[in-house]
Amino acid sequence: MSTVRADAAKTGRQTNQHLESAVAEAEQRYVAANPGSAKLNQGARTTMPGGNTRTTLHYGPFPLAIRSAAGAKVTDVDGHSYVDFINEHTAGVFGHSEPVIQKALKQAIDDGITLGAPNIYEHDLAAAIIARFPSMARLRFCNSGTEANLLALGTARAVTGKPNVLIFGGAYHGSLLYFSHGPSPLNAPIPMIESVYNDAERAVGDIAKNAATLAAVILEPMQGGAGAIPGTPEFLKALREACTKHGVLLVFDEVMTSRLSPGGLQGKHGITPDLTTLGKYVGGGMTIGAFGGRSDIMDRFDPSRPDAFPHGGTFNNNVLAMSAGLAGFTKVLTPAALDRMNGLGDSLRDRANGLAAKHGLPLQATGTGSIFGLHFHKGPIRNSHDLDAGEKGRERDVAALKKLYQLDMFERGLYVTRRILGNLSLVTSAADVDLFIDALDEFLVNRGTLIQQVMG
Repeated sequence: MSTVRADAAKTGRQTNQHLESAVAEAEQRYVAANPGSAKLNQGARTTMPGGNTRTTLHYGPFPLAIRSAAGAKVTDVDGHSYVDFINEHTAGVFGHSEPVIQKALKQAIDDGITLGAPNIYEHDLAAAIIARFPSMARLRFCNSGTEANLLALGTARAVTGKPNVLIFGGAYHGSLLYFSHGPSPLNAPIPMIESVYNDAERAVGDIAKNAATLAAVILEPMQGGAGAIPGTPEFLKALREACTKHGVLLVFDEVMTSRLSPGGLQGKHGITPDLTTLGKYVGGGMTIGAFGGRSDIMDRFDPSRPDAFPHGGTFNNNVLAMSAGLAGFTKVLTPAALDRMNGLGDSLRDRANGLAAKHGLPLQATGTGSIFGLHFHKGPIRNSHDLDAGEKGRERDVAALKKLYQLDMFERGLYVTRRILGNLSLVTSAADVDLFIDALDEFLVNRGTLIQQVMG
């Protein structure tokens, strides 16, 4: 991004203290600066609804199209470079073009990529994962976190003989298990009971009341898509105890949160679920999912058993994901590297909250380790209900603030989401975090009046 472009943007932000016109000006600058992305989006609209094949990546007036990436930076089709704070929505834990993973992929490609047989990598990758997640005594690979969660719930229903699953409001367990502001109309036809995240009394009561028909409780130990909302240790412990008492399987969706310590959040909290699901970064940047758990449950997938559960999938053990995942898990994603990345994320959140306090503005940074959410909100954030209550009656203006935040950060050379959910990678530097904090400070200075107008 040029200095001229940045300076012009700063001037516009400082002088405009009307929300609607401030957003309009920021959008005008965005459109003018990104003709290549606009052209690609317009062309894509002729073949894909809205020019999009992944709703998460869409925002108006059109999303940036990324041409290339290296290290901690991405570059769009118009030549602007950004420090990446999206990192493929936590899947990009290795950053971009990690050389160890590149080497592993090249070898796999040279050896042939559609083998149609067990390969030389899958057992070693499974063993490396199990070493970090002892709750997964056995595991099976699949192709995404969505698929892993569907298979885990199918497994729970099959082994218990009970139909229902308890979920929590705001949960995202994949594109067919989505519960933001109610269930998605596309959700898998599994009978669901909705409870309240971080409300131990309510959740324990819901488990007890429905135990006779309840196969499983599924949750992220920190809700990601809902805004990086950590489950309290007391809440998670209460769920484990209630599930054990009533013969209900506890499923931890650690597709996102497994990066938050060497053994995920289950390891950090010392809580052992019956089943665990993984995805995102586990394939070293390739498409992957995994589900596993207690041996008595997972051994039902042993094809030599007369009562075996069938589980196919052409690309379950695809050689690219197996080789890249093994290289990443055993050679790059060391405990020391994870600790550094997550410590840097803790620092980012602390500094962001410090800025909000300094400026006296209702902004909160939530999350754990290397995953963070930013919220224009007053009061505690325990679950999505708290966030909805805080935005009630001003949803449109809060959405405009989030849009303004994203466009302003783009102009500072930071690649961020509009829903203000971000994460770091192993190659994010302290200097990158400094840049983020400086840009956030500038945003709070220049847009503070607008934030106060919206939030009161």
